Amino acid sequence: MSVFEVYALCYGRRTGYRGEHFLGYGGDSAEPHPTAYYIWLAVSPEHTVVVDAGIRAERAREVSGLDYVDPVRLLTEFGVDPKVVGHVVLTHLHYDHCGAVAGFPGSRFTVQQSELDYWTGPWAKRIERERWLLDEAALEHVRAGAVDLVDGDAEVVPGLGVHLVGGHTAGMQVVRVETAAGAVVLASDASHFHENLEHDRPAPLLHSMTGVYGAFDRVKELAGAGPVIPGHDPGVLARYPPVADRIVRIA
Repeated sequence: MSVFEVYALCYGRRTGYRGEHFLGYGGDSAEPHPTAYYIWLAVSPEHTVVVDAGIRAERAREVSGLDYVDPVRLLTEFGVDPKVVGHVVLTHLHYDHCGAVAGFPGSRFTVQQSELDYWTGPWAKRIERERWLLDEAALEHVRAGAVDLVDGDAEVVPGLGVHLVGGHTAGMQVVRVETAAGAVVLASDASHFHENLEHDRPAPLLHSMTGVYGAFDRVKELAGAGPVIPGHDPGVLARYPPVADRIVRIA
């Protein structure tokens, strides 16, 4: 089994409002609430795996107040050639997690079958109000490329696996990585912020309310005593040691 080093690469920052990030109106809903945007890198002697691809530059220009660096460029400046990335795991198909897939021409993409089916199946015409969350160009790139569609839990490479949790989207998956310090779970949007998981509080954008709570439980089970890395918490940059501008080493 491979043992990985894991890094979080913060390609974007913006300040929203708490009401945008936590379900249910509260007296603090109008308070500013910073958010961050990440891709993750897992490297072992045998494998280079990227988790999520981030927003592509054209779409990033449409996001108000976004402090953005192209995620593929950030990865390249860190010394990782995107052309040697063997696998890109897409935790789900929202635009901020899969938009820059064209920057990984030699990679295999791992996506849950249920996620692809939701956006392309018989209900696709009935979910127009959600389609702003999708990057159509990225979706077509994935469908035309080397894609591994999985159903449930699956090993991507030894030491790194995906786990279907649902909740946030129909096919939301998280990634469990073996490191020298134990398991790390990259929760992505199964828990946008540490606060979601710690206070048992969902985010507003969800596919299934009970699914979100089930995802919280599954993430904790998968992590055991190890860390859970949320998808948009700027606090990740303060909790782990920096190794370069915008990049921290998780394990």
